[in-house]
Amino acid sequence: MPDSCGQGLPVTLAGWLELLEVRHGASICLGLARVSKVRAALVSDSNAVVIAVSGTNGKGSTCAMLEAILRAEGYRVGCYTSPHLLRYNERVRIDGAEASDEVLAAAFADVEAVRGDVPLTYFEHGTLAAWKVFCAARLDTIILEVGLGGRLDAVNAIDADCAIVSGVAMDHMNFLGNTREAIGFEKAGIFRAGCPAICGDRDPPKSLVEHAQAIGAELWVSGRDFGFDAKRCQWSYWRNETPSSMRRGNVVTRRSGLAYPSLRGSVQLFNAASVITALDVLQARIPVSMLAVRQGLMQVELPGRFQVLPGRPQVVLDVAHNPQAADVLAENLGALGFVPETWAVFGMLADKDVEGVVARMNTRVDHWLPCTLSGFRGLDVGALIERLCAAGVEKSKIAEGFATPAAAFARARECAAVDDRIVVFGSFLTVTDVLAAIQGHRR
Repeated sequence: MPDSCGQGLPVTLAGWLELLEVRHGASICLGLARVSKVRAALVSDSNAVVIAVSGTNGKGSTCAMLEAILRAEGYRVGCYTSPHLLRYNERVRIDGAEASDEVLAAAFADVEAVRGDVPLTYFEHGTLAAWKVFCAARLDTIILEVGLGGRLDAVNAIDADCAIVSGVAMDHMNFLGNTREAIGFEKAGIFRAGCPAICGDRDPPKSLVEHAQAIGAELWVSGRDFGFDAKRCQWSYWRNETPSSMRRGNVVTRRSGLAYPSLRGSVQLFNAASVITALDVLQARIPVSMLAVRQGLMQVELPGRFQVLPGRPQVVLDVAHNPQAADVLAENLGALGFVPETWAVFGMLADKDVEGVVARMNTRVDHWLPCTLSGFRGLDVGALIERLCAAGVEKSKIAEGFATPAAAFARARECAAVDDRIVVFGSFLTVTDVLAAIQGHRR
């Protein structure tokens, strides 16, 4: 099939993605005016319950848990996430299955047909295409992961019946502000008046709380209005009957004897508690049984989030790319138990807090294998080595630079002993390149 039709527009998904990557001058251009105008022209709507998810870290895990639980209950579920690891199709799923190339290409064409002279970024065009796919699929629930921030993200052009902010930390400061208060306000932009707003951060920025109050959102805060108690082999969930801002009593709902989520790491209990809270407060519209909650949490999968591959040496893939995520990764590695040596395949984007990430991981890493990431935001390996040294890493722990994460991983496999560990982290791009190399080798 040719990549373009007679009018010069693509007919394949690959053709559309290639066009969109070069069409708009900026990969990120926040604002709702353009995407809202084109969405109105699409004339596509849905009666499905819409749940929007934002957060510095944990939003991917939160979406995956929501999707798994709702599917276990038997609902038809659409889930839109980003970025992808290996295939664009991963971003748009219906009932757990990736949308086909043909369906996505047709949706891209539908958006193009109504956009007129409105310029759309790659992400904006893709978000509208995903919405078009979901509206045609007659779904019960739609889960939308925010790409960046919240208030001005393309996803926010779609009103959510419930919004979740998994947590607020320092990242994307050049777009969202250089304080937690500024970032919290941006993320709170997905809240809607009179609708449930779930915050999985036990110490939410004042700006987030005040915005929820100002618009009349029903705010539920982790540790205050809901939470969990962790035990060795199981955990329990609790929730006040009403959020503190509306409290007329102190009736508490409890659910005990829950199995830990299949996603690794103690931080996943924060995400799971937020998910259960969202589903609880939506019970009138999408009833969910505790059986479905248990099944969903046990079955949920999410590649690249503390993903431990089978075999030896042990290989861990994690997209951690900011200090908070690196803290969690370091904690999770410690919980895996002792290994003689850890080899780190490490690549980051130039606009990230490299020193902050390295500082939190340095005690867990014996050998750093730095690599170049592609693209205009990718950090060259020479500059990455300089920043490793600036962060206090001993030169003896830093290997020579590698042109790609896959090349660094190949060296790690050559050097690591059978009882050692290889951890791949620093960016989605780092994990993507290594995962593609692994799968290509296995084929």
